[in-house]
Amino acid sequence: MTPVQKLLGVLMLAGLLIAVGAASAWKVQDWRYGGKLAEQAQLHQDDLAAISSAAAAQARTDQDKRLALEQRLSVSDQTHHKELSDAQTNQARLRDRLATSDLRLSVLLAEDSAGGRSVPAGTEARGVVHGGTRARLDPAHAQRIVAITDAGDQGLIALAACQAYVKEISK
Repeated sequence: MTPVQKLLGVLMLAGLLIAVGAASAWKVQDWRYGGKLAEQAQLHQDDLAAISSAAAAQARTDQDKRLALEQRLSVSDQTHHKELSDAQTNQARLRDRLATSDLRLSVLLAEDSAGGRSVPAGTEARGVVHGGTRARLDPAHAQRIVAITDAGDQGLIALAACQAYVKEISK
């Protein structure tokens, strides 16, 4: 063998050794980075699972709060509905008693400065009356007064229901 051939053989052997070394280094780097990427992917999956679990727990908590609020509002609504129904029943009884003359409304009469009456004496209520002189109201006027107070009672009950609703929602 000639020295050129020996040199070429050594160079080829050196090139082959360098190529094998580079290929094996490449493979080792691939395994290392592949392992790191797999580890990062697993950590990412774990983070996503934790976030998902926390979001689901928060959603359950919010839903439980909403259901509890709905139940409290339902009880409050039933209470106010009963109050309104009772007030309407009482007003209906009062209107019936006024219509059948079982009950007569009267008003306290004011007296003028001379001690006289401002309404003729013939309109006085009969029976035991405590306080000043009273006059009976016409049944039609009494019915209108009762209707006005009925609307007022319904308005106050509705207002109380709205206030309770707002108070419950703002908790």
